Amino acid sequence: MSLTLVGLAVLMGLVTYPSRAVPLLTPGLERLPRWGRDYLRLVGPAILAALAAVNVAVVTDAAGRPTFQVGVGWLAVVVAVALVAWRRNLLLGLVCGVLVTALLRAAGLAA
Repeated sequence: MSLTLVGLAVLMGLVTYPSRAVPLLTPGLERLPRWGRDYLRLVGPAILAALAAVNVAVVTDAAGRPTFQVGVGWLAVVVAVALVAWRRNLLLGLVCGVLVTALLRAAGLAA
């Protein structure tokens, strides 16, 4: 196992922390204009959507070229998005998406 990505994860956490912490640390957040509150509310889902799109739709082949992929990840994303939209619970959607992927891989139906 390579530990090189651990440093990158820590760095990305430090870089993205201010945008995630503003709603928690800002007194009087309710006095922000509506567009400001909407922006802060949608930062998390937008980041997760971007990560899901890159990790699900694009895979690098042996020559290092990115290629489009359709696989079990798409099903997991659809399940997660549907549950989040239906139940308004991001954690539930993420957990169910991971479970779909894990179960399909355990059953040998996905790589």
